[in-house]
Amino acid sequence: MTERVLVVVDMQQVFGNPASPWFTPRFTEAEAVIAGMLPTFGRRAVFTRFIAPARPEGAWIRYYEQWPFALVPADDPLYDQVLAFRDTGHPVVTLPTFGKWGPQLRQAIGDADELVLTGVATDCCVLSTALAAADAGLRVLVVADACAGITDADHQRALDAMALYAPLIEIVSSRDVVGVVGA
Repeated sequence: MTERVLVVVDMQQVFGNPASPWFTPRFTEAEAVIAGMLPTFGRRAVFTRFIAPARPEGAWIRYYEQWPFALVPADDPLYDQVLAFRDTGHPVVTLPTFGKWGPQLRQAIGDADELVLTGVATDCCVLSTALAAADAGLRVLVVADACAGITDADHQRALDAMALYAPLIEIVSSRDVVGVVGA
């Protein structure tokens, strides 16, 4: 039997606050769709958080030279989950990488063999997480209307790229998922 888990990628202040250099347009639309989906999954949901490393290494050094505002401690309010998703009681996987798939997320999802992926940014952290999870053998459903990209065009390009990985990755709508979660 397929065990699905909702994975909510990086719904944080740094991406949701219009004053942030990393603001993701359409964040609030994705947030509303995710909030509507969450009750359907009950306890079968995991959140992720992007944080800066304590000390950037390798290519991350140049990255944070370009984005010095983000080089703050993990407990800085910049990296807080947005209010709607704070203190939900769901597991939270916190990593200083774009892709969130790895041992921590594997442990957090338990025996699930199918990820329902939502969040921001479609063209960065969602894409990186989807590809790695698919490579690990999980089926990944990317919920297009529960994701937001840096631009609408980048969002669509990322969805199109992930669609190339079918049947490992499938692009769906929230209605497609919510209608079959309890089945």
